[in-house]
Amino acid sequence: MSLIKSISGIRGTIGGKPGEGLSPVDVVKFTAAYATLIRKTTTRTSNLIVVGRDARLSGKMVERLVVSTLCAMGFDVVNIGMASTPTTEIAVVGEGACGGIILTASHNPVQWNALKLLNEKGEFLNDAEGKEVLRIAAADDFEFVDVHSLGHELTDNTWNIRHIRQVLDLDLVDTDAIAKANFTVAIDAVNSVGGVVIPQLLKALGVKNIIELNCEATGKFAHTPEPIPENLTQIADLMKEGRADVGFVVDPDVDRLAIVMENGEMFVEEYTLVAVADYVLSHTPGSTVSNLSSSRALRDVTQAHGCSYSAAAVGEVNVVTKMKETGAVIGGEGNGGVIYPAAHYGRDALVGVALFLTLLAKSGKKVSELKAGYPQYAIAKNKVQLTPEIDVDAILAAMKERYKSEKITDIDGVKIDFADSWVHLRKSNTEPIIRIYAEAHTMQEAEALASDIKAVIASLHA
Repeated sequence: MSLIKSISGIRGTIGGKPGEGLSPVDVVKFTAAYATLIRKTTTRTSNLIVVGRDARLSGKMVERLVVSTLCAMGFDVVNIGMASTPTTEIAVVGEGACGGIILTASHNPVQWNALKLLNEKGEFLNDAEGKEVLRIAAADDFEFVDVHSLGHELTDNTWNIRHIRQVLDLDLVDTDAIAKANFTVAIDAVNSVGGVVIPQLLKALGVKNIIELNCEATGKFAHTPEPIPENLTQIADLMKEGRADVGFVVDPDVDRLAIVMENGEMFVEEYTLVAVADYVLSHTPGSTVSNLSSSRALRDVTQAHGCSYSAAAVGEVNVVTKMKETGAVIGGEGNGGVIYPAAHYGRDALVGVALFLTLLAKSGKKVSELKAGYPQYAIAKNKVQLTPEIDVDAILAAMKERYKSEKITDIDGVKIDFADSWVHLRKSNTEPIIRIYAEAHTMQEAEALASDIKAVIASLHA
């Protein structure tokens, strides 16, 4: 059993003893701690908290625990039912709520679930707020209300449709162009909430020909849910048969978007943001942001439009903070997470689908032809297992010194930028490892760079 307590939420496997997995006791404790923080910090007078969930097998059980706990803390709950992470985020704002909780373990396997915690802006808690939730929970520093002050549960199942309408209303989404293109679109939603909302979105965008794979929201994931190439063989095989113009894949909570080209090859998650940014910048020039572990292709495309690019520490909340600081018109993460402020400050696969289809329709190109037009990079993802004798801080300091003649960024681990490549080293927040991401123009070059860096690390603690 596993329970991961971090500033971004509480994630664990269902079952086990309290404190060892995401047990009912843990769900209640962390929900109560979150409610205590919100009570202290919110500027809203609504006394509402929004709750949404993905289709996980444990979803309904966790939902009942969370809703009941919030009511026991004196909050009224707007339960929006099965809804994506971005849908829940916009519902917090739309309801004028004090905050929101999304019940999803994102791309984790079926035995996992999590509480993703939102503030009154429908955005993830910042570092200080997240740490305060953990402190409150650890100290049992919360108090339930008396019987006369209990909150009430309200049910609102309209937010999926309202989210779709907001996407359709975006200035850069052209439903006429999409309808005229007469695309056939395949979608793999891994039997979670994307299977409900993405086909609805596609129909609303004017797509008449939709091939649905794993779109029954049963929570029985048809494959490992992370939308990476090794998990997407079913839709890749379908595309190789020439049955669709483009394939879309979303994770269980629909905040990440992977694209499959008409030839069955991966567009590559990193390039979801690159393509959408290219389209947005061609109409609304401005700055862009991604995290340090995301492809340099976004920087190149941004500069080609005469605009400026900035990098943020890994983590959606850090990307959003940097986007606000720089007034970015588009940003996100290389895992297929598109953040478009004209919609809201959250990764949103619905927005990604609508903007990409508009780009594809207006370009008159095949998806593979679009991809060929972007700067070509490949990222190799490696790791070094940590042992008690390894001093991570000392290793990172030594790497900074060794490569001091290169451009160094140390806001999140150490990133070394070479002329035609880069490598990013950072300690994982969830595993006892150092992550080593290396990017170059080819995968062979990226793997070679990562191997060189691993050899240097090995020599430092030999």
